[in-house]
Order: sequence, then structure tokens, then C-alpha cells
Amino acid sequence: MAKFDPDIVLEFYANAWPTQEGVRDMRSWVRGQWIPFDADALIQFLGYPLVLEEGQECEYGPRRNRANGFDEEAIAQLLCIPGQDFAQTAAGRRVRIMRTNMTTLTQTWMMLLLSNILPSDHNSELPLPKCQLVYAILTRMSVHVAQLIADAIYLFPGMPPTRHPIDPDKSNRALGFSALITGLYQSFEVPVTPSKVIRPPITRAFKEKYCTTRQAQGGNPQAPDAPPPPPQADPAGSFDMEQYLRHLVRQQAANHRAHVQTHDCLYQFSLSLQSQGFASFPCPTLDQFRAEVAWPGDWPKAQAGEAPAEALGEANEARMDEEMTDLLDFLGGSGAT
Repeated sequence: MAKFDPDIVLEFYANAWPTQEGVRDMRSWVRGQWIPFDADALIQFLGYPLVLEEGQECEYGPRRNRANGFDEEAIAQLLCIPGQDFAQTAAGRRVRIMRTNMTTLTQTWMMLLLSNILPSDHNSELPLPKCQLVYAILTRMSVHVAQLIADAIYLFPGMPPTRHPIDPDKSNRALGFSALITGLYQSFEVPVTPSKVIRPPITRAFKEKYCTTRQAQGGNPQAPDAPPPPPQADPAGSFDMEQYLRHLVRQQAANHRAHVQTHDCLYQFSLSLQSQGFASFPCPTLDQFRAEVAWPGDWPKAQAGEAPAEALGEANEARMDEEMTDLLDFLGGSGAT
């Protein structure tokens, strides 16, 4: 279904509240009739993607409910690019995997998961429970998807709204399962008027643009123009003025590279929102960002707006030594504290 009926979806969620306190009533009253959305109704509508015998459970469900049902080391190895891991709390507890640390396959499944199974507007990271679900899918465990969707629909009306960042009186939360709800009501012969286009499918072009790791794109975690890390000062020794100024210059250059990378992440995020049909936020392009910042270069005497110097070699080291000597002379220092 390429479109959904927004009026039907709104009416569905408005009337999906439990009829009695403490009763898990998984149905909604729309256009004069009750429509169930429990697992049995959804699995029939979806064409029986998983057939279970009486009393049988899928492999994912019981493991999810056990304290040590999943090996977090194995999850990190499968979902993360080499050398990356979960983000952890101060106590060392694994809590989430950042999108920038995921493989392309993991990012693709994350987008599918957050669009069709457990909807979420927050797609820059994946919490541990959802990491477990992606791991279960990638390792071919049986998953009762209809039950997951039914539980998510049941919980959705009671969730607090996500406030719009500009207008706090508006909710910024997207309605989940819009096409599924429209199709479900259509199957019960409820008149619907699909008028709003759903998100576009995940294509190869989408994956290459939004789900490819920086390593696969030829990127490098450290900018090629980054100077080698300075040697650590001996706590018992002295630190002369030249060492101190070199350290400050490298700190400023590292901060600038961090700002450029942060801006790039925000810009790519804004493009991702636009491609998924969400209201984006104003974010300057890379050229606009550079023009506004007007970075003068990593070292003194660089022209304003000049591109960063190439990777340091012996010639560049000699040039920097000369520039640092000129700077020390200008400051009136002798090179020692």
C-alpha cells in the first residue's frame, strides 16, 4: 500500500484505549465497528509469516525475557564495524549502539525496524533491546513479528507526546503503522480514503547514501591533515613555551575537525529527515559552513579560509618549526619558561 488514510489512523489511535482498567483490550472502535489488532488478527492480515503450534513460542521472545538471554559481546561483534562497541554507562553497562558504529547491514535493518516493526523518530542510535531484535533477525531466530507490532500499537496511545522543538504545543511524534492500520480496516470492509504517501522504500541508493559506514565510503576516523599526536609531557619534567604553544595549536586544530564532523553528521541527519517525509531543520551546507567559520588554517600565517595543510611530512615539519620560531620571537619569548 503506497498511501494511507490519515483520518482513519487518527480515529483508530483515539479509540484504542482499554475499555476497562487492567484489561488488555486490543481493539479499536472506528466507523461504527470494533476492529481487533491483537497478534491473531495481525498475523492473519500479514499472511501468516510465522506459524506456531498451540503453546509454542518463537525463539526470540523467551530469550528477550531472560536476564542473560543474549550474549552482548556477540551482538557487538555482529552489529558493529570492527573496533567499535556499545556505548556504556559509567558503571560499564552496555546501553546502545550509535549509528556511526554500525555496519551497513545493521543500519539497513535498523531503518526497516524503526519504520515497520517498532516505529521511532530517533534513528541515530539503537537501544540494547532493539539491538537484540536485530541480532535475532540476522542470526535467523524465529520472531513473532505480529506480536511485536500488536504490543507496540497497544502501548502507543499511552506514550507521552514528543514535543515539537519549535512549537511546544505540537507533538513531533509520527503515527506508527499508518499503512498497516489503513490496510487492516480495508480488510474488514471499512471505507478508507488513502491520500497520504508513505515513506519511500529502502532502495540501494538509500542504503548507499544513509546506511554506508564511513570506512566503506573511504573515510577515515582521523582527518588526513591531522598532525601526529604530540608526545605526552613527563609529569616530573618541565614544559617549555614552544611545547606548550604547539600543544595549543594542535588542540585548536582537533576542535575544528570535531566541529566539521559534527556539522556533517547534522547535515546528513537533516537530509535523512527530508527523505523520510519529516519536517527538517535548517542546516547549512558544507560550503556555507566553511564560509561562515572562515577557518584560518591549523598553524600561524595560514591565509583566512585556506584549506587545511596536507598530511605532515619532513618538509612541513621544518616549515612549522620556522613558523613557531617566528611566533615565539613575536611574543618576545626565549623558548623556555
